[in-house]
Amino acid sequence: MEEVVTPTSSRVPEWRSTAPSTAATKRTNKAAIIHEIVYSEEQRILTPDKEFNRVLGGGIVPGSMVLIGGEPGIGKSTLMLQLALSLPAVKTLYISGEESEQQIKMRAERLSQSSKANCYILTESSTQHIFKQIEVVKPNVVVIDSIQTLHSSQIESAPGSVSQVRECTAELLRFAKETNTPVLIVGHITKDGSIAGPKVLEHMVDTVLQFEGDRNHVYRILRSVKNRFGSSSELGIYEMQGAGLREVSNPSEIMLSQRESPVSGVAVAAMLEGVRPLMIEVQALVSNSAFGTPQRTATGFDTKRLSMLLAVLEKRFGFRLSAQDVFLNIAGGLRVEDPAIDLAVIAALISSQQDIPLPSQVTFAGEVGLSGEIRAVNRIEQRIAEAEKLGFDGIFISKYNVKGLDAKKYNIAIRPMATLENLFNALFG
Repeated sequence: MEEVVTPTSSRVPEWRSTAPSTAATKRTNKAAIIHEIVYSEEQRILTPDKEFNRVLGGGIVPGSMVLIGGEPGIGKSTLMLQLALSLPAVKTLYISGEESEQQIKMRAERLSQSSKANCYILTESSTQHIFKQIEVVKPNVVVIDSIQTLHSSQIESAPGSVSQVRECTAELLRFAKETNTPVLIVGHITKDGSIAGPKVLEHMVDTVLQFEGDRNHVYRILRSVKNRFGSSSELGIYEMQGAGLREVSNPSEIMLSQRESPVSGVAVAAMLEGVRPLMIEVQALVSNSAFGTPQRTATGFDTKRLSMLLAVLEKRFGFRLSAQDVFLNIAGGLRVEDPAIDLAVIAALISSQQDIPLPSQVTFAGEVGLSGEIRAVNRIEQRIAEAEKLGFDGIFISKYNVKGLDAKKYNIAIRPMATLENLFNALFG
């Protein structure tokens, strides 16, 4: 489809045509030597949502643009409306191009936060009209739901097209930077999980957040993919309830199932998600194959890495797993990429094959190499501290993690292991 684009020289940003002439819009930047630049810590807008603050690096930075992506129905609009309603001291303008005012009001009543909120609702998709209303309301925070529904009069193409998404984002970015107003925009994603629209969209904004989760599970994960004002490895966890999203302050407790008696094939791993320590449950099931080709199925774990670990067990230690079905599951719907979970996966696999339950109060943190050695992992102190806080009695780690580790300050038994053979002897005799 052809797109007619107005020449750049004659285009004027939509919001400037409605905003009064100010010093901010007339300023001319000059080069300055770096040691003469005065730096002051930005005054962030703290929200009541501690998980959201954590992912952003300490709150919303004035003048920043935050892009939130996620699958349809995962809860992006609920998260943004809940955030807008939870800031009574901050004037917020919530702009929706997808829902009517009545629909938003109905959702706000379900969230039970609309009575004290200082939140204005605008159902509009034209950026020209949006900037006129922004000039009237003068909000401190602007929320756009979603960027794919907006259209600018500067571009003669349909809303949601590449040029429209790029131009609308550029206009909002100029507005955010020159008025020091933070803008939060919701973006749709494609089938492969990337944010719809041009890739330059993610380069234009300051922060990119990914809202993830299985709609069959109640837990949602807000992950920082890019952040110019904080760590890009942070993570927030929510629980979807009838009255909205609830923060999960201690996710380790929800990732661990409660059982009255020990079961074989279950091990607990001390992992890091970004910079946050988590205790998660690894479940394995090894059974005789009923068909000619054994199955290898992993949920929440890399299938290729599972195949590698199975090959190590068979080649180095003689466990005959090639004719058996192997199923692996990470409890809670979490997807794990931390290699420190290898040790827990190995322990769960052997526990299931031998049908011997593991001790319920021990956890594992170690990477497994191709020769069967247990390799050191990073930030072992955080993993040990998290295990101790949750009441575990012991933790199996790599022997090479012990150097420089002060074991006396922990009230948990630290079990250093050099190879998988040492692990098997300690667990199964």
